[in-house]
Amino acid sequence: MSSTTAILSWHAHIYYDPAQTRGVAEALRQRIGERFAVQLGRWHDVPVGPHTAAMYQVAFTPEVFASFVPWLMLQRDGLDVLVHPNTLAPRDDHLQHALWLGDKRALKPDVLPLRIAAADESPIVPNTTPTLDAP
Repeated sequence: MSSTTAILSWHAHIYYDPAQTRGVAEALRQRIGERFAVQLGRWHDVPVGPHTAAMYQVAFTPEVFASFVPWLMLQRDGLDVLVHPNTLAPRDDHLQHALWLGDKRALKPDVLPLRIAAADESPIVPNTTPTLDAP
């Protein structure tokens, strides 16, 4: 894949420990919603899909990447974060094209399909209403 136009959207998976760091994750989620037009996903206090730890997802468009990801790098408060593109190749997106903020977590590659159809990629519908500027 040679062109960034193949990137349809991005996901950031923010990992936390339900017993120890959920409050930190909640505060980060609040700050994200105040500053960025993103789609905040559901809380998963138990591992789901390829993830081996509790997490929530933040989905965002390519236009948001340049402001959101650098901000997240500095504001993640010690939480580990997986950031990956969505190119219709979920296994490569999670395992080969990803970047990690903090420690790299184990993933379960066998549950990730090699390819998906364009119709199976969910569009990003921001469910936040930013009220603050992203510094």
